[in-house]
Amino acid sequence: MRAALSLPTSAQVAAAREHIRGKAIRSPLVELDAQVPGARIFLKLENLQPLGSFKIRPAVNVLAGLDAESLRHGVLTASAGNFGQGLAFAARSRGIPAAAVVPDAAAATKAAALERLGAKVIRVPFDAWWQALTSRSFPGERGLFVHPVAEAGVLAGNATIGEEILEDLPDCDAVVVPFGGGGLLCGIGSVMRRMRPPVRMIAVESEAAEPAAAALRAGRPVTVSHRQSFVDGMGSTTVLEEMWPMVREVADAAVCASFGAIADAIRLLALRHRIITEPAGAASVAAALAGAGQGNVVCIISGGNIDASKLGAILNGQNPF
Repeated sequence: MRAALSLPTSAQVAAAREHIRGKAIRSPLVELDAQVPGARIFLKLENLQPLGSFKIRPAVNVLAGLDAESLRHGVLTASAGNFGQGLAFAARSRGIPAAAVVPDAAAATKAAALERLGAKVIRVPFDAWWQALTSRSFPGERGLFVHPVAEAGVLAGNATIGEEILEDLPDCDAVVVPFGGGGLLCGIGSVMRRMRPPVRMIAVESEAAEPAAAALRAGRPVTVSHRQSFVDGMGSTTVLEEMWPMVREVADAAVCASFGAIADAIRLLALRHRIITEPAGAASVAAALAGAGQGNVVCIISGGNIDASKLGAILNGQNPF
């Protein structure tokens, strides 16, 4: 029986900051060159992390808290690519094998990066990937399963972003966060609830699936339809039961960014700021440009791992959806 998860404490976040020091960067916070009535939009550039995603923070932090006996068979995860990369990076530094179950719609650049880091990549259909995620296992794999969302060390690693935001922008009014499984929202939200309670925490989803919005409406996790799309870094059929109490505690709203708005945001970031972001990362900007949040609004640019062909199509004005 697994212990119930809870929002990370200040002590856990402080320990995480020490664990990731020298491995993850303290990502910059820059203002977006765009006019939105009633809002100034800031970008937390996690796409600039060594592996192109915020996921290096939680992955490094989780492994830092595990002993050699726990890791004797290596590690296993279920990831669209970014957390798998972080885990493979951390595992390589510990000299242990890593394997990642990856949905077959994941960006090719993410799978290639996993292999480059020495991980075993197991590509499966979305339903089989979801089964691995929820069962915390995969047939034939003996490594310790590290969940990309529902782990105390993951939440604390993600929370380090929240502390950095408040250090750089103490009068932050809202944070817009891409919602995949809720780990990023809950990690950052834990810091805001503890240090600046009025901050609005806004989850952003896409047309591919809106489980957070459905759960907030229903007051409980419900199953929604999910379709594969170019927004490969987020989207699922439901909010995980173990995450729901924390999502309910920190989330003020959930909004949907259309595929078109996400593509527009990718173009704007690339052409106006020379920032390359994957679709999930751009979703936060798409939502903020549509009016999600007032005052000083921080958009989490969660990653920059996008296939070159997909990026090229978007920059040339072609719809990837």
